[in-house]
Amino acid sequence: MTLKEKFRMANMVDNGLTILEKYQVIADEFAIGFAEWYLNLSKSDDWEKFDYNTNEQLLEIYKIEKGL
Repeated sequence: MTLKEKFRMANMVDNGLTILEKYQVIADEFAIGFAEWYLNLSKSDDWEKFDYNTNEQLLEIYKIEKGL
């Protein structure tokens, strides 16, 4: 599910949280996922297969790989 879809779904589902709390959960999950991906990547030989010059480009690679 893309990030946009997750945010849209957060607007529709009533799980007892405020909209800001729902958004915080999505942002936290994304940040943790990116950090884990980055740490695993930095420990592997796959690091060299990516062509990036900025952190923003690395973030876009992550989003594409994870379908976000």
